[in-house]
Amino acid sequence: MIDHQKWQAYSQLMRLDKPIGTLLLLWPTLWSLWFAAEGVPSIWLIVIFALGVLVMRSAGCVINDFADRKVDGAVKRTATRPLARGAVTSKEALGLFAILVAVAFILVLFLNWQTIVLSLGALALASVYPFMKRYTNLPQLVLGAAFSWAIPMAFMAVNQNVSVLAWVLFVANLIWTVAYDTMYAMVDRDDDLKIGVKSTAILFGKWDLHIIALLNITFIAMMAAVGVTFDLNLAFWCGLLAASVLLIRQQYAIRYRDRDRCFWAFLNNNYVGLAIFVGVVLGFLPL
Repeated sequence: MIDHQKWQAYSQLMRLDKPIGTLLLLWPTLWSLWFAAEGVPSIWLIVIFALGVLVMRSAGCVINDFADRKVDGAVKRTATRPLARGAVTSKEALGLFAILVAVAFILVLFLNWQTIVLSLGALALASVYPFMKRYTNLPQLVLGAAFSWAIPMAFMAVNQNVSVLAWVLFVANLIWTVAYDTMYAMVDRDDDLKIGVKSTAILFGKWDLHIIALLNITFIAMMAAVGVTFDLNLAFWCGLLAASVLLIRQQYAIRYRDRDRCFWAFLNNNYVGLAIFVGVVLGFLPL
């Protein structure tokens, strides 16, 4: 039997106590299902993709902590993670990762074969991302691809093809992910410089605020283009306006690069995704 403390450690390893990553992955997935169906998708697809998001985000957190197990202890924000403090062994973490991937694969088996093939890309990106910060200053780009891969999968599951608009959404979400994860990386920038971990926050340097602003402007512009293409009603534009206001507020919050404010801005992106989702859902309703 696994005792309560071990279960708690596994839960923390999967970040079940910190759902922000799941939500940031869930909102674009839901946007895509609605766009692909041009309205309300089947409940079955919503359930499968929502569960898939939860399981794959958990798997990504587990493999991320495995990759960072030797450096997390030197970073203030991550020093108490289960692997870093010895509450979970490396072997246990890899076993948990394998179980989560197996569950995700079982879920995708309920979809068409084309989506099953696409799901291999999600697994590859989730597995590779945690190791990228040792080799490139653009690990956020890989994370953006990982967090956006559900978009072509959603279109394939609904329509048996991936349209150009799906790839526009993919790129838009990738850009947004790079922006908010750069804010996240700004929290750890000083520690990362000491231990040799790479990130866009380090790469962008003194231009970090300017580049984040440019990325978010591009993201909103691309989402607006998608809204025009689908001829969505006023509700979508209200949602996109709300998201824009939230992004401007984040930009103001991080102006001094304070750790706590950068972390707050990162977390606030949950509401950006939610605002757009509400706008998309209502935007397809007939007036």
